[in-house]
Amino acid sequence: MSLAAAEPLPIAEASRRGVSKLVADAENGHATILRRHAEPVAAVISFQELQRLQGLERDLVDLALVLARAATDTGRRTSLDEAIASMGFTRDQLASLDDPA
Repeated sequence: MSLAAAEPLPIAEASRRGVSKLVADAENGHATILRRHAEPVAAVISFQELQRLQGLERDLVDLALVLARAATDTGRRTSLDEAIASMGFTRDQLASLDDPA
């Protein structure tokens, strides 16, 4: 189903058709875009289509993270000791924080 192929429908007309008809259409793969003053304000789609779109959204977020990492990766890796030192500590100092002495 493509939202580009969805039927545009004024809200008043959607009200006359009724929720049951809009839901049945969505279940059968026909999306409806609800308009107010010729502007799209809502869409009636099947739950299956909603899940598909949410999956695509998750995939795109993952892809964006991968691309951002690839674009900014210098190849330099930081050791744990370097990270600890950058915060002004040593491993021994951190280990002593755990001791209930």
